[in-house]
Amino acid sequence: MTSLAAFVLASLVLVAVPGPNLIYIITCSVQYGRRAGIVSALGVETGTLLHVIAAVCGLATLVADHPLVFAFLRCAGAGYLACLGVRALLRHPPSAVGAAEAVGRAARRRLLRLYRDAVLVNLLNPKVVLFFLAFLPQFLPTGLSPGDARTRMLVLGAVFLTIGLVLDLCYALVGSALTSRLRGTLRRDRFLSCLTGGIYLGLAALVFV
Repeated sequence: MTSLAAFVLASLVLVAVPGPNLIYIITCSVQYGRRAGIVSALGVETGTLLHVIAAVCGLATLVADHPLVFAFLRCAGAGYLACLGVRALLRHPPSAVGAAEAVGRAARRRLLRLYRDAVLVNLLNPKVVLFFLAFLPQFLPTGLSPGDARTRMLVLGAVFLTIGLVLDLCYALVGSALTSRLRGTLRRDRFLSCLTGGIYLGLAALVFV
C-alpha cells in the first residue's frame, strides 16, 4: 500500500469516529434542516483548513509545547461547548411567526451563526491540534527539506480536508433526512433542544477526559 493510500484509509477511519464535529453537524441538520447541516459542515472544514495551516506553519507545535496555552485552549473549547449546550436548552421552539421570519433575514443570521459556531467548535478542540501535530508528519518521507516537508503537509492536509468535507456533507444529509420525523410539534422541538443541550454539555465535560 502506498503512503498516500495509507493516508487516505487512515483519514477515512479518523473522520468517521464520532466527535464534537460530527455531532454538531447532525444536530444542526436535525434541528434546522439540510441547508443548516451543509453550512455547519463547511464551517467545520474551515476549521480543519486553519488547523492544517497552523500545523504547516509550526503553530500546532507551539501550542503543544506550551502547557499554559494548551490548557487555555482546552478550557476555551469546553466553555464554548457548554455555551452551546446552555443556548440549546434555553432555545424556544419556533412559533408560526418565527417560522415566517426564518424565511428572510432571521434565517440568514442563523446560518451565519451556525457557520461561526462550527468553525469555533473545531478550532477550540485541543485534541485536533495534537492530531494534526502527530498525524501528518507520520506520512512524510525522511530526508525532506523544510520547504518540501511543508508542501507535502499542505497536500496531505488538502486530501484530509476533502475527505472530511465529503463525509461531513453525508452526515448533514442523513441528519436532514431525520428532520421530518423528529421535528414538527412543540413537544418534539423542545425534546430535541434538551437532547442537543445535554449532548453539548456532555461533550464539554469529555474535553477534560
